[in-house]
Amino acid sequence: MILKKLSILNYKNIQQSEALFSPQMNCFFGNNGMGKTNLLDAIYYLSFCKSYMNTPDNQVIYNAEEMCVIQGSYDYDGREENIFCAIRRRQRKQFTRNKKEYERLSEHIGLLPIVMISPADVGLIQGGSEERRRFLDLIISQQDKPYLRALIQYNKALTQRNILLKNQSPDTALYEALEMQLDRYGRFIYEKRVELINSFIPVFNEYYQSICCSSEQVNLRYLSQLENGGDLAEMLARNRERDRLSGYTSAGIHKDELEMNLNELLIRRTGSQGQNKTYLTALKLAQFAFLKQKGQTTPILLLDDIFDKLDAGRVEQIIQLVSNPAFGQIFITDTNRKYLDEILAAMNHDYALFRVEQGSIQYMENNI
Repeated sequence: MILKKLSILNYKNIQQSEALFSPQMNCFFGNNGMGKTNLLDAIYYLSFCKSYMNTPDNQVIYNAEEMCVIQGSYDYDGREENIFCAIRRRQRKQFTRNKKEYERLSEHIGLLPIVMISPADVGLIQGGSEERRRFLDLIISQQDKPYLRALIQYNKALTQRNILLKNQSPDTALYEALEMQLDRYGRFIYEKRVELINSFIPVFNEYYQSICCSSEQVNLRYLSQLENGGDLAEMLARNRERDRLSGYTSAGIHKDELEMNLNELLIRRTGSQGQNKTYLTALKLAQFAFLKQKGQTTPILLLDDIFDKLDAGRVEQIIQLVSNPAFGQIFITDTNRKYLDEILAAMNHDYALFRVEQGSIQYMENNI
């Protein structure tokens, strides 16, 4: 899959820009605050119907403008796909594929697979368990529609049960119906997450070793109340009175945790900045490999300022990795053009170089 053309109107600080892209490497340089990250975020929005930074829709619209528009033209393994997104204040966002509007935005998820590496990813390590569950859900949902549907249904049942709890409802039959749904969908989600982790770890470890060139070992450990055949419906029934007092559901896959370990210790407690950045980069490259293997097309890779806080050796290893044509189309940003020039010099295939300044995207003549 290739993004051929992108048009942006009033998205964050990008008032109006249009660009044609290389099918392989696209590099963007400029100072902080000029719009490089917003450009990648707009590309991400076209895939997931939301901002990578979880920016509310009313805040992605530039200043006092009433709407913003993002349009992308894709070469999808030989066929053309045109995606249009319009976000208007106080109105439902509009998403169309080849001029046909989606009835549900969830229908769009997975069509345009993307992996993004960003400074914001530090929340995966340092943030709460919700961030790590979202990471798992994002990977699986892009290539498994039944999983996405199960996740939506689980969350609906969870919301309804929490409303009953907060309202102190005594309706036993309704509790039982919802708890059966949570058990059914939760078991399916749990099994899919375990399957992902088991296949993910070896690839993740391989990428980490490639970048850091050391004997450090990384690992992921998925912790769930459904381990060892736990029955969620029974747990929920047993906890019902206690949950009424607290007002929320205390058991389920929404409480699961993904431990991120370095040398058998939690990396959030022991990892340096460089180790954290290497860990996250390897994690996302493994995500890319998984989606490429399991999905219908090669994902697009978005790399936002990934060289910060890395030593020269790790930078060199990442440059060698992303210069490999096997990665498909890549978008990469940096404030330091030196790193971008090194990537372009190491490549033997097509590329495009852009300067981003005050929300404007300017194509630069190839001069590497």
